[in-house]
Amino acid sequence: MSVRRAGKALLLGGAAAVVIGTSACSVGAPVIPRDPCRVLPTDTSGSAETAPGASVPVSGPIQLPVRPGTTTHTSGFGPRWGGQHQGDDLAGPVGTPILAALDGVVVAAGSSGEGPGVGFENWVIIDSNVDGSPVSTVYGHMFADGIHVSPGQRVTAGEHIADIGNAGSSTGAHLHFEYWQGGRLQGGTPIDPVTVLPEIAQQNGGAALIADDPHTSDSERSSDVQLVAASRSTADCSGFGMAGGGNLAFGAVPAEFEPWLRRAGAVCPEIDSALLAAQLQQENNFRHGPNAPVSPAGAVGPAQFMPGTWATWGKDHDGDGTADPNSIGDAVISQAHFMCALYQDISEVPGDPIELTLAAYNAGPGAVLLHRGIPPYAETQNYVAKITAARAAFTNPNSRGRFMPNASDGNGQVVAAAREYLGTPYVWGGGGIGGPSGGGFDCSGLTSFAVHAASAGKVSLPRTSEQQWTVGVEVPIEKAQPGDLVFGSWGPAGPGHVGIYSGNGQMVHAPTTGDVVTEAPLQPGMKARRVM
Repeated sequence: MSVRRAGKALLLGGAAAVVIGTSACSVGAPVIPRDPCRVLPTDTSGSAETAPGASVPVSGPIQLPVRPGTTTHTSGFGPRWGGQHQGDDLAGPVGTPILAALDGVVVAAGSSGEGPGVGFENWVIIDSNVDGSPVSTVYGHMFADGIHVSPGQRVTAGEHIADIGNAGSSTGAHLHFEYWQGGRLQGGTPIDPVTVLPEIAQQNGGAALIADDPHTSDSERSSDVQLVAASRSTADCSGFGMAGGGNLAFGAVPAEFEPWLRRAGAVCPEIDSALLAAQLQQENNFRHGPNAPVSPAGAVGPAQFMPGTWATWGKDHDGDGTADPNSIGDAVISQAHFMCALYQDISEVPGDPIELTLAAYNAGPGAVLLHRGIPPYAETQNYVAKITAARAAFTNPNSRGRFMPNASDGNGQVVAAAREYLGTPYVWGGGGIGGPSGGGFDCSGLTSFAVHAASAGKVSLPRTSEQQWTVGVEVPIEKAQPGDLVFGSWGPAGPGHVGIYSGNGQMVHAPTTGDVVTEAPLQPGMKARRVM
């Protein structure tokens, strides 16, 4: 199929799109990655450099993430407001300097993927090598203009990386600080920062300490460091120490593509590995090598490069001496560089920049510039829609600022994931596996998100309550367990409403227009199904 184009162009491959996240997956306990990266070399000379993440130098001693006396410790680590407070809060005036606690590499800086007024809204993640142990420190709630580092930047302990802000779901200007053993984006273990840096709890800003959150009892505040064995082995620590490397969902792409996609996500901050993976699926369904299909127009390889475009953008990224569009490494990294360049080419065109970049990849940047938006070509419009819809299924849930799956908590994590969005507006048709959309969730959008997040992306539900009723097994309502789905408002087509059972006759749900995500009693006549 030909595509009208102006300027540089690539053709859509012949593979049919696979729409991810709109049909039920097999049920059962998901395999949730947990501490996949537990050991790093303490000597980064010589062969240690061969593994991404291994080049993170050993850090010096940990330091306070603020200057002593400039903040007040206001809330500790542990259960809070029905969820888990994964770090410690240090309150101070907006603009108070935030300092790197360890030497390391900035792997995230900017939006936490939650949207304005939600969660952290903005964050910084620094990956560090602590005597051979991979550690991430997380800094949250800064305003966008209060972040002074960029992904890929190396920093040293004590360096000014950001300023305290009051963004996201924050009750006042403060730094939210977390310490993750095993890597934040790799599904590691959060531990109380006070266990490695007792001085945090002693910060009082020169005044009396503000009491900890009343919802958190002393017995709930655990300072035990519990390290969980890795459930999978990976040579590259699943992107640890690599800007953008942790954004790809575990096991979402063929194994031979995973390390290259993680590296490709580091080419520029605007184009992440999950987007590139969804694009590769659409282009040639990850087919590669000399026998991979070639499009009728002559587009070649997993990224479907046209010969003329490959001549400009194709490079020998795998180091075998040949720039080969059928080579995974050459094609994927060249794809990333080309997408990053296209993103800049269309930067002044109004509209969603990712959608416009995809349109430019398919129809050429000249067509996007000419039409001042996505060109009115059916093929290009379908191409953009399918890739943007599939992107969420390739996105690592850990790369968002909110819910983190934990292998030990099982089905109950569905409740924890949903509770993270208490107070979010009801929006008809809103939400899905990627989180809220249009500003909120409807009932089945919320359950789709919570189950997908709790399973680390391994379980995707159909979109509607009627379709979700067909997944899993029915259990008597009196035997429902936290995390089971509960269905009500029955009609000829099935249930018109769905929520998440949270225990004690309660559910978390998105009720109706004008309301918000809330925890409330079960409705009369509800039935339960177990989907995980």
